[in-house]
This record gives sequence, structure tokens and C-alpha cells, in this order.
Amino acid sequence: MESFNRSTIDGCIKKYQGGRTSLIATLQDIQEACGYLSKDAITYFSTAAGVPLSKIYCIATFYRSFSLEPRGRNIVSVCLGTACHVKDGENIMNKLGRELKLASNEGTTPDRTFTLEKVRCLGCCSMAPVVRVNKDTYGNVHQSTVPKMLAPYRKAEKR
Repeated sequence: MESFNRSTIDGCIKKYQGGRTSLIATLQDIQEACGYLSKDAITYFSTAAGVPLSKIYCIATFYRSFSLEPRGRNIVSVCLGTACHVKDGENIMNKLGRELKLASNEGTTPDRTFTLEKVRCLGCCSMAPVVRVNKDTYGNVHQSTVPKMLAPYRKAEKR
């Protein structure tokens, strides 16, 4: 069973006139539609668009915004840049890992509700430590506020 819809990828190819000149944009659309860049999806894209698989993998592994593994519906990014690190960012990361029951403090929950990742800077140093969930940014985060911060995203999943 394929992990993608062929017509979705065909639509992305058509949107970017074959995908060759807008490879990054095409891959972004495929990832958005499929949740990640599965091996099946990029192999199909490579064949359908006539783009070498090696070129696709080169781009998909170079840019951190691409994922070759399934990601959660909610992306939790913990800033560990200098200001956030100094203000307890690593402990916030550890608390989130425990709260999401992730063994390595990074990765995706088995139900694909959350993906927890480290980032180097979110550009909000004055609000350190900072956590971003999807497009929502939380500043001055404390370990005690982590459960409350995650609660709305958990509720949204239960609906």
C-alpha cells in the first residue's frame, strides 16, 4: 500500500510545470500534502517528473524543513540558541520529552499527534526560553507551564 496519493503528486508536478525548475517548492507541497517525504512518494515523483532520485534526496536531506520520516500534526520546536539555552531551554526540552513520552526527547509520538524538535534560534531572544507549537510562539516558558501549553493541541486532536 502506498503512503501517498498519486494524483496529489501529479497535481504538484503540474502546478510547477514538471517540478524541475521549482524542485524545492514542489517538494514542500508534496510534504505538506503527505505529511512527510516518504520513499514511495519521492520515487514516484522522480519517475513522473524525470528528476533524478539522487537530486531529490540531496535537497531533502540538506534542508532541515524536509522530513523523510512521518511527522506529527503538531510540530513543537524548542529553541536552544544561546539566550534560550542560558535560560533553561534544555530543561524545557527534557520536560516536553517527558510530557510527550518520547524516549530520546526528540521525535514523533506513536499516534503522530506531536513531533518534538530542537531548533537553534526562533528569533525571540528577549522572550527566552521560547517554544513554538505550529505557528504559535510561547515565551518565558517554565517547566511548570508545559502541560498547560500543550493542552489546547491535545484537545483539538480529540475532537
